Amino acid sequence: MARTLPIEPARRDWPGRAVLTAAVLVATSAFAADALDPNALKRLVHQDCGSCHGLTLKGGLGPDLRAGNLQHYDPEILTGVILDGIPDTAMPPWRPLISAEEAEWIARYLLKPEAQ
Repeated sequence: MARTLPIEPARRDWPGRAVLTAAVLVATSAFAADALDPNALKRLVHQDCGSCHGLTLKGGLGPDLRAGNLQHYDPEILTGVILDGIPDTAMPPWRPLISAEEAEWIARYLLKPEAQ
């Protein structure tokens, strides 16, 4: 006959552990948001965005992303386009892959003439 092990009762400190775990995750996320890596974001722009917009950002499948062509956009608008894409076009949403802070950094980077 198979032996069964007694089921351990639920631990009384579980809610405390859940709160502690949540606090650690929030703190870690906040720290990560403060630690943007400009070099990594520049590489992302020139490699990943560049795969459609041209490695020099002068255009390709997607439009020219040089600062002179984007000056009429607010950084907030560009951030939204980066995060949510443009429906019915080849511009995908990047929200699943980057944070809002990273998207805002990219938008501001694209608006600087020295970025290219």
